[in-house]
Amino acid sequence: MTNQSTAPYGVTLLRVSLGVLFLAHVGLKIFVFTIPGFVGYFATLGLPAIAAYGVIALELVGGLALVLGIYAPWVAVPLALEMLGTIVMVHGHNGWLFTNAGGGWEYPAFWAISLVALSLLGDGAFALLPARR
Repeated sequence: MTNQSTAPYGVTLLRVSLGVLFLAHVGLKIFVFTIPGFVGYFATLGLPAIAAYGVIALELVGGLALVLGIYAPWVAVPLALEMLGTIVMVHGHNGWLFTNAGGGWEYPAFWAISLVALSLLGDGAFALLPARR
């Protein structure tokens, strides 16, 4: 049975932590790999290099939207799809464990599942622009 008095706060904790993770993830792309480095990496995957900019924008805007509670259930869907894409294009062939060389696929899978759960749960408490369903 779900505790209706505390559930919105649990959803908020999930929403904000996922948003912070995406902001850290995009920070890695920008400040460690650098934008030109990340764009080049996209090209080595056989993807259009310009799509790397879309991923950076999705993670930056999506992370901020999750932290602030701006249409969070809707924002979670494209972010979950991105994580599934990383499994297919990057991490899937590396095996299960994320500690494997190149990172395995269990962490992006857990991230995708958490985003789907957030999408199903709603905005939680303290959302600036809650999604209307």
